[in-house]
Amino acid sequence: MNKGSKLAMGIAAISLLLVGCGKATSSTSSKGSSEALSGKVTAVGSTALQPLAAKAGSNFTAKNSKVNLTVQGGGSGTGLSQVQAGAVSIGDSDIFAEEKAGIKADKLTDHKVAVVGMAPVVNKDAGIKNLKMAQVKQIFTGKITNWKEVGGKDQKIVIINRAQGSGTRATFENAVLKGATAVKSQEQDSNGAVQKIVSTTPGAISYLAFSYFTNKLQAVSIDNVTPTDNNVQTNKWKIWSYEHMYTKGKPTGATAAFLKFMNSKDVQNSLVKDMGYISIHDMKVTKDAKGVVTQN
Repeated sequence: MNKGSKLAMGIAAISLLLVGCGKATSSTSSKGSSEALSGKVTAVGSTALQPLAAKAGSNFTAKNSKVNLTVQGGGSGTGLSQVQAGAVSIGDSDIFAEEKAGIKADKLTDHKVAVVGMAPVVNKDAGIKNLKMAQVKQIFTGKITNWKEVGGKDQKIVIINRAQGSGTRATFENAVLKGATAVKSQEQDSNGAVQKIVSTTPGAISYLAFSYFTNKLQAVSIDNVTPTDNNVQTNKWKIWSYEHMYTKGKPTGATAAFLKFMNSKDVQNSLVKDMGYISIHDMKVTKDAKGVVTQN
């Protein structure tokens, strides 16, 4: 082969290589643009989970601007029924789907994103900081009606309950009332409303997620056990629940990406704790849908 032929072949080979490189670059660029996350995600339900879900959602969309993400309350019952009907992407709930009548739990996928402790809270003027579990039960079933009966002021007890369908109410009643019927009282649709009313109503008592505690309320210890994250983690404090995000079947697209973000270190190791929740990874015990607790 002469020098001219060798030179021509070399030029041809280089030309083919350059064309191949150009195609690879174009393909990569196209792939990158097609992978930009987009879509609509709507999460509805638990007001106990709402502040965490909303803040995490804001952080998520800051990194994924093409995702339209909405977080709303309404209560756990609403979240479960809405996601079962396919009306929303995610149903937020303080209770297992198995605990809610009319919900087909086998059709939903459970994503546990945090743990929330709950405790009785009273108006500060009541003069109460600790109660026995039996006393809490007697108050909410109407058998104790004045704070002086349990060491507080001579003041009528005003019970503020959550509405039927509330996961916070279900969790509290399962742990405290043990099947007894709660006395009829005014009911509120959200933790936020309860927080405001108890703090401004003399003699008021209700229950709240730890994330709604403020210095305007008195969180009540039970049997001298304080409502703290550490006590929840070991089940020493027994009024707690998982924060569930349910999807109808296996999530995909932006919904799957958001749920993955909820379990990331950014959320579990900082945001969860900063906002008064407990990371699912810090729990020393596990609770099932029947309320059976086992050591991890």
